[in-house]
Amino acid sequence: MGDVEDPDIYAAEPIWQWQQTAQGQWVMQHAHDLTYHTGADPHGYGYLISIRGAINDPKRITEYFLRWPTQNQS
Repeated sequence: MGDVEDPDIYAAEPIWQWQQTAQGQWVMQHAHDLTYHTGADPHGYGYLISIRGAINDPKRITEYFLRWPTQNQS
């Protein structure tokens, strides 16, 4: 996300769009304690938004990484 005055407001719409995708629906169903975090983009001016949550079942974690292998970042 670019350099904006209030990143929380600008992040709301892309987060909502992500929630409508297959990945977002799956995460909303299987993860708990979901939060989003705003941080500075080290490669430019702006912000990075990350969505984090907990999945305690090892089978579900494996399923997630098999379904979306290239979209996982630490």
